[in-house]
Parts: sequence; structure tokens; C-alpha cells
Amino acid sequence: MLTEPINANDHVQWNAEAPITLVEYGDFECPHCAKAHIILKRIHKRLGDQVRLVFRNFPLKQIHSMAEPAAETAEFAATHGKYWEMHDAIFENQKLLSPEFLFELAKQVGISPDELGQALQTEAFAPRVKHDFLTGVRSGVNGTPTFFINGQRLDGGWEYDDLVAAIEQAIR
Repeated sequence: MLTEPINANDHVQWNAEAPITLVEYGDFECPHCAKAHIILKRIHKRLGDQVRLVFRNFPLKQIHSMAEPAAETAEFAATHGKYWEMHDAIFENQKLLSPEFLFELAKQVGISPDELGQALQTEAFAPRVKHDFLTGVRSGVNGTPTFFINGQRLDGGWEYDDLVAAIEQAIR
């Protein structure tokens, strides 16, 4: 069960008024999350306005050294109205993740690499990332990606057919 309801601080994509809310707890360096990113794009094409997507940070710092800086970079981009552009750019270039590459992505999405550097150095967005992580822990997240459909944890598979079937079941 999702313990933290969707709120104004969440990053919401697709139809904000959709009857189905899909929440992903993800790690920007996790290869499974990069695969899920592609699957979610296909789901959006298929189900369109019936679903809204929420992404919450769950960086597994012990095994992914770039997960936290990437999450903080996405949160910084959000303050410039560029969250989803940065989210997509990170996942689509995941194999290139490095501190230098985050600055390159900042340029690509139209935000200041210097301001990003300052935000990363001061860990200005670390509390936001930690908040997401802790809400995940309280909701039973212990790996990535973890999905919730209308507040209920998806304990089955998260491949395309699995997610579509679970979402269509929730629609019915």
C-alpha cells in the first residue's frame, strides 16, 4: 500500500485527471528502470488518457554511485520546469552517466550547468530525494523499479504485458 498519497510535490506526467495512477519508485542508474522507461512509453501510447504516471526517487546508492546525483539533477531541472525532459534524457543516456555528463544534459535541456553544479555541491535537492526514498521504504519498496497502481503495490511482473494487464484490471 502506498503510504504517501500523491501530492503537489510529485512529478506527474500524462493525464493529471486520469482514473488510474501509476507510481514508479525508480533509480536513474538501475538498468531495470531504464527498461521500464521504454515500457512506460509504450503503455502511454496504448492507454493514453486513462493513466497518469508519477515518478519518485529511490536511489540505491550502495550499488549505483550516480543514482543520487542523477536524482538531484532531475529535481534541480524540475525547478526550471524541465523535470520530465531531464528524467527522459538521463534514462535514455544511462550508460553515459557521469558527473560531467549530467552537466552536458543540463545544457541539452536548457538549464545552467553552473547552477546545477552549485546545487549538487550544496546537496540542495538531497532532502527531496531522501523524502521520496523514505516514502518508498514506508510503502514496502525494497528494489527498483517498484510500481503502485492506484495505491496498491504491483507484486507481479512489470514487463509490458504484466503492467498493461494490471492497469486494465484496475480500469475495470
